[in-house]
Amino acid sequence: MGNEALPAVPHLTTAPHGPPLPLETLFLDNQSAIEHWFRARFTETPAPFYCSVDLRNSGFKLAPVDTNLFPAGYNNLNPAFYPLTVQAIQTAIDHVCPSARNMLLIPENHTRNTYYLENLATLSDLLRAAGLNLRIGTLLPEITQATTLDLPSGRSVTLEPLTREGNRIKVGGDFDPCTLLLNNDLSAGSPPILEGIEQPVIPPLALGWWKRRKSNHFLHYQTLARNFAEYLDIDPWFITPAFMSCGKIDFQKREGEECLASSVDFVLNQVATKYRELGIAQEPFVIVKADSGTYGMGIMTVKKTEDVRDLNRKQRTKMAYGKEGQTVSEVLVQEGIYTFETWEPEHAVAEPVVYMFDRFVVGGFYRVHRNRGKDENLNAPGSHFEPLAFAEPGTYPDLSGTTNAVPNRFYAYGVVARLALLAAARETQEAGGVKKI
Repeated sequence: MGNEALPAVPHLTTAPHGPPLPLETLFLDNQSAIEHWFRARFTETPAPFYCSVDLRNSGFKLAPVDTNLFPAGYNNLNPAFYPLTVQAIQTAIDHVCPSARNMLLIPENHTRNTYYLENLATLSDLLRAAGLNLRIGTLLPEITQATTLDLPSGRSVTLEPLTREGNRIKVGGDFDPCTLLLNNDLSAGSPPILEGIEQPVIPPLALGWWKRRKSNHFLHYQTLARNFAEYLDIDPWFITPAFMSCGKIDFQKREGEECLASSVDFVLNQVATKYRELGIAQEPFVIVKADSGTYGMGIMTVKKTEDVRDLNRKQRTKMAYGKEGQTVSEVLVQEGIYTFETWEPEHAVAEPVVYMFDRFVVGGFYRVHRNRGKDENLNAPGSHFEPLAFAEPGTYPDLSGTTNAVPNRFYAYGVVARLALLAAARETQEAGGVKKI
């Protein structure tokens, strides 16, 4: 290493906020048992092809708040770990289509979002480095021929229109992929052109946001976390967000407000009881968000029941619609988890996002927001990203180091993220799994 500067690591302030649970020490002391537990679970339920998990770390609690089965943001990962990522991709391919040579990547319809397109370029490079012939096929009807988009990084991506011949999807007339990889979360619905085809679609169409529900994911997570916590003899609350779901709500017509208010009241009381029990001197809060969808839309922080009974027109309009103008008719009321991590160069609030291919953690980044608080959603305009500051691979711990060693902090992230990955694996199994060839 010589005189190289150490990477910046976010500062975690725990002392003023109640007794911290030494999760990192616990995980390090039980590393062998933890890895054995995960191997057994992933043998029973294979991991999804890829996944990212948003975490919140309050010092006294470390838990997932969202799990994305169509992850973007690969351009924000640390390039030093691309070789690790390529190996994980090769394993993921072997589990779906061992003989795979041609893959078709189907992206979001964000042709004007250069950040997303940079992600697409990075993901494409990684898949090609894993040994795949890769083409990118778009669902956009206005793209009728191969279209190359130049990017600020100097790279480019070429989008091609999909064609269907019988029960197979092709592009360019003769490119016949073994499998289709979705990087489109299908918020607008399941594309008819992809239904009933022979090739495996990863993830399955039924896991798009047109059908998938966050509440179902966290039900699976809750069961797994309880099992994991019993195995380690800890309280599952330390790694599990409390939640309730409320369906059949219409923010514009003010229908379903009582269901929402009672759900908020229940979760707030549940959290307050636990805070009192543990001597945590913080004000409980919940996050109300759409039960499906991404991009930080349809989300609000609530600290008292009256907050959802007295929404003004602007607030109701904000909550009423999600990505691509989809109406929000179901919401998740989730325990709010403080983040006491800050990105020190800017003293800005931060939260980790962990990325996985198959069952392997391959990196991640900190989502940083200068203008948001420790009790607010950071996935909002104005956020930026800092690669997880690995001084060495953070997917396994430094057993000779202290709990403050960089890999050890990230090992704890990886443990909790893989619990969420297991929940996503059960969702995949529930949806019929991925057809293997």
